[in-house]
Amino acid sequence: MDQKIIDLYDEYTHKPLTREEFLRRLSLLTGSMTAALTLLPSIEVNYAHAATVVEQDDRITTEKITYQGSDGVTMKAYLAMPKGAKRLPAVMVIHENRGLNAHIEDVTRRVALAGFIGFAPDALSPFGGAPADADQARELFSKLDNAKNLENFIKGFDYLRTRKECNEKFGCVGFCWGGALANQLAVHVPELRAAVSFYGRQAEAADVSKIKASLMLHYAGSDDRINAGIEAYEAALKNAGKEYQKFMYEGTQHAFHNDTAPTRYNEQAAKLAWGRTMEFFAAKLK
Repeated sequence: MDQKIIDLYDEYTHKPLTREEFLRRLSLLTGSMTAALTLLPSIEVNYAHAATVVEQDDRITTEKITYQGSDGVTMKAYLAMPKGAKRLPAVMVIHENRGLNAHIEDVTRRVALAGFIGFAPDALSPFGGAPADADQARELFSKLDNAKNLENFIKGFDYLRTRKECNEKFGCVGFCWGGALANQLAVHVPELRAAVSFYGRQAEAADVSKIKASLMLHYAGSDDRINAGIEAYEAALKNAGKEYQKFMYEGTQHAFHNDTAPTRYNEQAAKLAWGRTMEFFAAKLK
């Protein structure tokens, strides 16, 4: 697919553009509105393909839970763990800028199959939770208070400490918006042992000295917006003597791990990055 179309979709999902403006510009690239609408299903996320690990998988158990966030907000979250789990490490799974959805719930179940407690809070809980409409979800993200949102996720670790199945060894993995938050949690949660960021905005260089966790950073080759911050972040990590691994997946797009995003998903890179991530958590948390 034309890179200009993929870049336009990235702008639509992150700037964000209104849907009307996105379709107008897409029609200019494709030649007509009819062509744009025909192409649309092959560009947009399709949650019909979300379940690689079914909810009813008899190797795991799942729950939808709530916990107390900042300023009295009730946070919603999805939890998955191996059946019969006893004293396991926990990995917080942090969604993209659409809130907690079917894809992230599936990723959380994958974490459980790897032998961890998977825990996925919904950042949009202050607004009642992630809406089904992706455009509405992205609009709500612009209304989040960043400091309170960070605190809401930090309090998720407090909740995990109350679970008898959790041994209080913590990691996190985030994607896109969640990848940026994974970097922030590494700065602000000193007991965090391992943080993995998939194509996420980097922490400020001035904050790197606060990081205690080991980091794993996955980047897409064709992702200029995020990759612009790599050099400064890596220099700060090196100067501070922090433990990190960086992987660049050439020829891939932003969101290459998301198998519900047809134009950007890259099966080979996604499987390689996920395998590296699970090996990393096994080494740092088990």
